[in-house]
Amino acid sequence: MTEPTTSQPVAPGSYLVARRARQPHHEQWMRQALMQARQALEHADVPIGAIVVDAHGEVIGRGYNQREAHQDPTAHAEVIALREAARVTGSWRLDGCTLVVTLEPCLMCAGAILLARVPTVVFGAWEEKMGAAGSVYDTLRDAKLPVRAEVYSGVLEEECADLLTDFFVGRREPRP
Repeated sequence: MTEPTTSQPVAPGSYLVARRARQPHHEQWMRQALMQARQALEHADVPIGAIVVDAHGEVIGRGYNQREAHQDPTAHAEVIALREAARVTGSWRLDGCTLVVTLEPCLMCAGAILLARVPTVVFGAWEEKMGAAGSVYDTLRDAKLPVRAEVYSGVLEEECADLLTDFFVGRREPRP
């Protein structure tokens, strides 16, 4: 099967799940990212959580969406987790690390992931409107870019998606 480029949209999961065998620790890490996501609810923010795990399996960065809390459009879970990991390691280069996030990264976060040199990304639910790891774009694996990341998708997908669905259902006004 030919892999799609960023100009060829793909149905979520059509090739990434089949190509990448998930690791046993991915679910354990995703549960930690889900705990982060639930913290966003305290600020009425979209419940997305992320962690950065180093090569030894230690969590070195944590984040959850804080756009509402800080009125900052860049305060995405991934960016916050990457910033903390960089502080902890003393380097912006996060070689050997894995980013685990409850929702497929957007274009901004995919760019930050690549710039931080994170080689592995694990995500839960697909983001069919702005995803940049295989649904709308495949930025993390774009062969035209000088760096790429290995992507594992759909880890605890239903649990991650349900958290988001419940959040948005609760915010919608009932129709007359």
